Amino acid sequence: MRIKRTAPLGSTAGRTRAVAIAAGLVAVAALAVPSAQADSPTTFSAQQLSAASDAVLGADVAGTAWSVDPATKKLVVTADSTVSKADIARIKEIAGANAGALKIERTSGKIRKLISGGDAIYAPSWRCSLGFNVRSGSTYYFLTAGHCTDGNPPWYTNSSGSTSIGPTVGSSFPTNDYGLVRYDNSAVSHEGTVGSVDITGAANATVGMSVTRRGSTTGTHSGSVTGLNATVNYGNGDIVYGMIKTNVCAEPGDSGGPLYSGSNAIGLTSGGSGNCTSGGTTYFQPVTEALSAYGVSIY
Repeated sequence: MRIKRTAPLGSTAGRTRAVAIAAGLVAVAALAVPSAQADSPTTFSAQQLSAASDAVLGADVAGTAWSVDPATKKLVVTADSTVSKADIARIKEIAGANAGALKIERTSGKIRKLISGGDAIYAPSWRCSLGFNVRSGSTYYFLTAGHCTDGNPPWYTNSSGSTSIGPTVGSSFPTNDYGLVRYDNSAVSHEGTVGSVDITGAANATVGMSVTRRGSTTGTHSGSVTGLNATVNYGNGDIVYGMIKTNVCAEPGDSGGPLYSGSNAIGLTSGGSGNCTSGGTTYFQPVTEALSAYGVSIY
């Protein structure tokens, strides 16, 4: 899956860098690759799993994402269609004695980056989705993906740029994937909702949690959290850490949109693979980290 910051204005495709990182999502076909060592142990220590994760990071293969599966106690590495057999062999070679801790899953699509919560927001050259409206004292802002706010663009409610929202005042990408935009136009409403759902707080994700995502391209879709603390390599040095892995679909332009559970904010759409016709895997920036970084709160 490649993450892509958004879909370019007037087009369903994302900007080159954005597409390379997070656009479409494709159904993940889990194809386990045999372990490099047939006599590897069936369980692995936290130290071994950490060493295996460092090996995957060190291999620096774009189109990969990985996290520890709490059920199997293995490091699940998802590889998109751009990852070759040679790339996988190199990952396992670097992992060395810890290669048995790796479980390789293939996805037929590309891992890429994908603006009230979920509504469309427009920069001069691209579109994203609004995540959550937040505030600090009497000043109001919204959170969205950092790959959307990269470059600190101004934001508008429409593609023509005739109605201003305000400026980007904070942006963190890669490593993280969150950004902050200030509401400077008092004529633009900023309710504390996602669609018709009143968001009253924020929480950390847990494996198995039922979650819902809303975005300006595909609307509302639900699923569950399948992994935590995932690392995603979008290529060109764009690596993000600590992501929430889900089986919820998303598509280009959904980037930055909200992931929530009941009335709690959970995450911001980063990227993934697949689409909302065949299904997909999507990764999210935990929202609690962004709230803490900017000293803002849900309302």
